[in-house]
Amino acid sequence: MKERILSRIHRALEPRLKAELPAPLTPTQVSPDEALKLFRERLSGNGGEVVRLAGLEEAKSWLAEFVRAFSGVAIGSTLPDPLKPPLPALPPEEAPLGVSWALGAVAETGSVIVGSAEGRRHQLLPPTHLAFVPQHRVFGTLAEALTELKGQLPSAIALHSGPSKSADIGQVMVRGVHGPGRLIAAIIAWEG
Repeated sequence: MKERILSRIHRALEPRLKAELPAPLTPTQVSPDEALKLFRERLSGNGGEVVRLAGLEEAKSWLAEFVRAFSGVAIGSTLPDPLKPPLPALPPEEAPLGVSWALGAVAETGSVIVGSAEGRRHQLLPPTHLAFVPQHRVFGTLAEALTELKGQLPSAIALHSGPSKSADIGQVMVRGVHGPGRLIAAIIAWEG
């Protein structure tokens, strides 16, 4: 019975044209300087902020000044110790600031790539999200990023392309509806 049903299905499908698979993606290469410039333009255009930090010492100085406006922090699990803010640790639902270590960034969309190993709650619940992005991992395209990060990717990634915003109700733009109302990408010339 089973064979008869399957053979009828097979005969019915024979005359159909076989769909061809698309060609593999070939990343478009842009220079690191071009990628950084485009990333800054795109993320800023989406309402995000970009800070460039020359190295670990500059990052620590900038971070100490930046966190003065916050009472506590939710820290991603892969954030390197030298970049952990000197603030009390709070649960993500209570923290005014969430800090992540990004896998990279995509220039074409102005997106920060954060892995699931970092933890999603501290990326989405605090009103401000600071993501440190290693400078050598600012990629021109998403295809390039996925190709370069192959083998290092966790089970899921999040692409943050600016602060959360929505104009669903009354066509009035509101920030921070489905996530942080402020996103800062700190591009750091340090590999962590």
